Amino acid sequence: MVTNSKVQAITAPLCLSDEQLRKCMTLFLAEMKKGLGKETNAAADVKMLPTYVRAIPSGQEEGKFLALDLGGTNFRVLLIDLKGRSVKMSSKIFNVPQEIMVGTGAALFDHIAECMYRFMYAEGILDQVLPLGFTFSFPCRQLGLASAKLIRWTKGFSASNVEGEDVAKLLKEAVKRRGDFDVDIVAVVNDTTGTLMSCGHSTPTAFIGLILGTGCNACYMERIENVELWDGDTNEPKEVIINMECGAFGDNGVLDFIRTEFDQHIDNESINKGNQKYEKMTSGMYLGELVRLVLLKLTEAGLLFGGKLPAVLKKKDVFYTKYLSEIEADADETVTRSHKILRDELGISYATKEDAELVRYVCSLVSSRAAILAAIAMVTIMNHMKRPMTTVGIDGSVYKYHPKVHTIMTETINRFIDPNLKFKLMLSEDGSGKGAALIAAVAAYQKAGKPALSDAKPAATAPTKK
Repeated sequence: MVTNSKVQAITAPLCLSDEQLRKCMTLFLAEMKKGLGKETNAAADVKMLPTYVRAIPSGQEEGKFLALDLGGTNFRVLLIDLKGRSVKMSSKIFNVPQEIMVGTGAALFDHIAECMYRFMYAEGILDQVLPLGFTFSFPCRQLGLASAKLIRWTKGFSASNVEGEDVAKLLKEAVKRRGDFDVDIVAVVNDTTGTLMSCGHSTPTAFIGLILGTGCNACYMERIENVELWDGDTNEPKEVIINMECGAFGDNGVLDFIRTEFDQHIDNESINKGNQKYEKMTSGMYLGELVRLVLLKLTEAGLLFGGKLPAVLKKKDVFYTKYLSEIEADADETVTRSHKILRDELGISYATKEDAELVRYVCSLVSSRAAILAAIAMVTIMNHMKRPMTTVGIDGSVYKYHPKVHTIMTETINRFIDPNLKFKLMLSEDGSGKGAALIAAVAAYQKAGKPALSDAKPAATAPTKK
């Protein structure tokens, strides 16, 4: 524990009190209701978008299904072979080059189609027209299960002529331009929805999906009576998964009371200034850079590296978020891993063990705040839903690889949850891709008039088993 008063004065804004967290919960719930309201949705930052996904796999689905997963610099193509509860999966990861991310929309979707062709050729399925679930992990307004218009790019993407367009239509056009294979796009979903569906395949109490990785977003199962924008039927099940797009929480300034000078710097230097403020405090795309900014200030104050600023730390994004996970995995009091990263990875040869200890402390503060803020959103949703038992399906590198995030989230939720409610945090392996294929399977079965709603999952108004 670092006790230097000057260090604590600089880092104190990263430590949130219970009073501040309760205020965050109140604000988050208010933003949820604003997004759900017909009259208030247009002005809402947390958009609360109905996904049109209302059913989970029944366990009777069989067949092969394709899934695409685009949500960052890596793009995955998956082939899922379903036999009821049995799932066989093969996949391949393709890189999305920077010039494609910021180029034209046509070039981006042509790249996706090229990757699909290469995967399908390798799998020997080019001659098959398979149902496809497309995980497109950016803020979209669903026009139906198989149609979604991009609201805005996030995560470093800015490809032209895509915002405001139907991404399923753009994908179909790219496939048609090739003319050497075809697919049947039956669902466009967000990665959070895919994560929830993936967990729901095996866990009937899965009602929340969370992505805590490059970006941050959540979804949950909401009663249709609370969704004033709902324009579908009101038959059973009277519930629908809501894609919250909660990374934009605070864009209207309501979180400014906990945002620090470091958060403001991150926002000012980003390509989407003023947007995704909550995501910029919680997601892996920004945590390493937050640490770097704190280290700069500590060095300038003469509290780190003897006041001698390493040239490497002047470079944006040089302190990778993966370093936080690696450093905090070190249980050794001599902070050897932190020291090794400073000297071997960053080339700061004059870093002392005291420097390494302080760097480790900063990493702990930044990652703990991210985990706590993620937990605050989860517990607010749970208290709103009032389900006796909720499983939160979670995917993403920050949750998966950081050694303390799960524990911090669990402890935080326990502090603020309604004492009558229970919960479980569950890692969703391959959730976003596998979930998209499962949604495609359900959609294909619904199209064929076959049962799709699992009898294992109760409707929102039914009692939930503890």
